Amino acid sequence: MQKPDAAQTMKRVLIAGSPGSGKSRAARTLGDLTGLPVIHLDSHYWQPGWQRPSKETWRATIQELIARPRWIMDGNYASTLDLRLQAADTLIYLDFTTLTCAARVAKRTFLGHGKSRDGELPEGCLERVDWPFFRFVLNYRDTHRDRDLQSIHAFSGRRYIFTRPRQLTRFFAQLKKSIST
Repeated sequence: MQKPDAAQTMKRVLIAGSPGSGKSRAARTLGDLTGLPVIHLDSHYWQPGWQRPSKETWRATIQELIARPRWIMDGNYASTLDLRLQAADTLIYLDFTTLTCAARVAKRTFLGHGKSRDGELPEGCLERVDWPFFRFVLNYRDTHRDRDLQSIHAFSGRRYIFTRPRQLTRFFAQLKKSIST
């Protein structure tokens, strides 16, 4: 893992990982530390009432977002990972256990049920119990992780892979220290 003193050269940061790994929280923390604008992909993907955009519309949206000069972008969306990896200079991948991710999704779902996630989701997309999504979280490591890791290992920019939440916490602490010195 590279040292976090790369903050000065971070311009386009992609944060990926299983649902529930804390991508949005990590993006907000990194945005606070670096001053880079945060783009929560869920807020651009979902339309009111949890409607999905067409594949063409979604790719066009991603093209517009990655064309911006500076950003921190959180979200998976495998169908556009190639575009985002080509545009990013830094990748943070949260490779946390299924138990960690599932517990976080359950907590978020039950504590936020019927509420909106301001800035993370558009209006009309209230937190809800979504059993197919929860199954996706439970199966992510078996069905999607290897594909994501293959794409990530081909990434030519700075790459940070964290397998435990405390590693990410230490990274942010080191980053904060390097920025303030």
